[in-house]
Amino acid sequence: MKVKLLSHTPDPERLVATAAKLCYSSSDIESLRDGLTDEKTESFIDMLASIGHESVMEHVSFTFGIEGVSRACTHQLVRHRIASYSQKSQRYVNENGFEFITPPAIEELPEAKSEYDRVIAEITDSYAKIAELLTEKHTKELIAQRLDEKTARSKASKLANEDARFILPNACETKIVVTMNVRSLFNFFHHRCCNRAQWEIRAVANEMLRQCLEVAPHIFSHAGPSCVSSGKCPEGKMTCGRINEVKEYFSSLKKN
Repeated sequence: MKVKLLSHTPDPERLVATAAKLCYSSSDIESLRDGLTDEKTESFIDMLASIGHESVMEHVSFTFGIEGVSRACTHQLVRHRIASYSQKSQRYVNENGFEFITPPAIEELPEAKSEYDRVIAEITDSYAKIAELLTEKHTKELIAQRLDEKTARSKASKLANEDARFILPNACETKIVVTMNVRSLFNFFHHRCCNRAQWEIRAVANEMLRQCLEVAPHIFSHAGPSCVSSGKCPEGKMTCGRINEVKEYFSSLKKN
């Protein structure tokens, strides 16, 4: 898994502080900005974060490149609706010899790993065979429509990918670029940094938060799972039961 912060809104904390001050001041925007020293900005952001004044956080966005994750992971990721996504297409990219993700629990159990690898190998072979058969079928049809053979085969291979991808597993490796504003990131971390989140997307979320903290430590000072952001767990009987351990982990993350 690789997560990289590709870009973010410049000077994010000062921008948030400016937007927030504007709500309560008749001063012009430049005057508001001029008065925001680093110390005042940090103090103002800490206050906003502590009282949950989140609407002004929507002016700041972060863009991440994520790779080496499974389709199972990104299927959960794109359920977070207030965001922008660009993902490697299985329709346009041929997946012959595709990379795949193996869950740690399967990796640690030899019998499970052996069966897992066997099935992945079968799917790999079947995908290649299906793609080849469909390519030949579509090539003939396109040539019959008077396309030259080179053009026909190029179009046919793309058409073949469309249907061959149906056999690919959730384990298939993928890449995705994600942009979220800060308020959406708060929600994302709230759900996906939780111990009850699936292990892979939790690892992605934790690393995203770590990199956000490097850029805007005051904005994200209260970010994390519910037990960190609100001080209590909302999971009821389904709680992980390790609230102190979780709080300690995110506390150390914010100190680094």
